[in-house]
Amino acid sequence: MSKKTQYTNLIKTEAKRLGFLSCGVSKAEFLEEEAPKLESWLNQNKHGKMQYMENHFDKRLDPTLLVEGSKSVVSLTYNYFSEQLQHDSEAPKISTYAYGMDYHYVIKNKLNQLLEFIKEEIGDVHGRAFVDSAPILEKAWAKKSGLGWIGKHSNMLTQKVGSFYFIAELIIDLELEPDHAVTDHCGSCTACIDACPTDAITEPYKVDGSKCISYFTIELKENIPTEMGGKLDNWMFGCDVCQDVCPWNRFSKQHNEPLFNPKPELLSMTKKDWEEITQETFNKVFKNSAVKRTKYSGLTRNIRFLNQ
Repeated sequence: MSKKTQYTNLIKTEAKRLGFLSCGVSKAEFLEEEAPKLESWLNQNKHGKMQYMENHFDKRLDPTLLVEGSKSVVSLTYNYFSEQLQHDSEAPKISTYAYGMDYHYVIKNKLNQLLEFIKEEIGDVHGRAFVDSAPILEKAWAKKSGLGWIGKHSNMLTQKVGSFYFIAELIIDLELEPDHAVTDHCGSCTACIDACPTDAITEPYKVDGSKCISYFTIELKENIPTEMGGKLDNWMFGCDVCQDVCPWNRFSKQHNEPLFNPKPELLSMTKKDWEEITQETFNKVFKNSAVKRTKYSGLTRNIRFLNQ
């Protein structure tokens, strides 16, 4: 067995031990196929007011600009699917990924452990850990690394576990054995397109980010456009509709990460509780949560909008 294969197997075994769902490898090189797609998406303003998407165009497409001398992109997924639901069916809804502790902290910690392991076992390896916080096309790398295919809703899909997982990367200056992309299994299904409350999936595999409920409830800092009234499907933070209706998510299994478990009060809050939420309650319920991104002012704006 070559050193390259040996190191790759070693990293994948340790990733599994750390709780990652899957791990795949790609050669660190320019994403030729993605470049024109990204350029066209930005030129058509599909990113709305997410100005940061326009920054670092070259870095998004070339990992060697993010990590000097990088040879491999190690892509990883981490399950966050939860069978738990908010108790009051009329309460404004929160996306499952934001139930527990902010995933950035949880996964970054795991990635750093994996990087330390690589250094201890293999030697002087340099690299960086990324969790949805740098200019990097995570889904493109995960697809290239054979972890799944990009569905018609533009989320990553895997036959065995669906799509309720986070994607993260290690970009390192170590040559590893690359994996191969898997085939698309969406077939003629259009469940996600048909179910999207705001018609954000404009055509198969193309999403207008500026029409997505997650965009309106998290990214947009100004008022939600009045024409969206009655179209947010009672979501106050994020949206899971395209994932909830996807047939592949019949295979999703409850995560086993204690840090992703929701605080009991998050699930038990009624519609009235949410409408009357105070800054103090917000701070308590969402301590170390991804929901802090929208702030108390953003969340209450969203709840008011749902009641108009």
